[in-house]
Amino acid sequence: MLAAAGKPVPSAKAMRAAAIAESSGNPNAVNNWDSNAKKGTPSIGLTQMIEPTFRAYALPGHKDIRNPVDNLIASSRYCDARYGSMDNMAAARGYGAYWRGY
Repeated sequence: MLAAAGKPVPSAKAMRAAAIAESSGNPNAVNNWDSNAKKGTPSIGLTQMIEPTFRAYALPGHKDIRNPVDNLIASSRYCDARYGSMDNMAAARGYGAYWRGY
């Protein structure tokens, strides 16, 4: 979907690292206790995005935050904007080895 939209496609290694570190690979995960949740916007889905960020980076036709494909699309686009790429973000975190939990 990203390539079809002319967007960079992250490596499977980076996508897997983000999904495992953020939600243990659970597309239905919801974080109801962190600072985002306390503000009324819990982190949701495979890569634990908040709804406003998800909506900002989702592609047309990919608007379900709990859908793993939709979530990875938006997360990848967010990482492109924030870190240069999802691979950059995942590499900086040792592809999961240096991810810090809350």
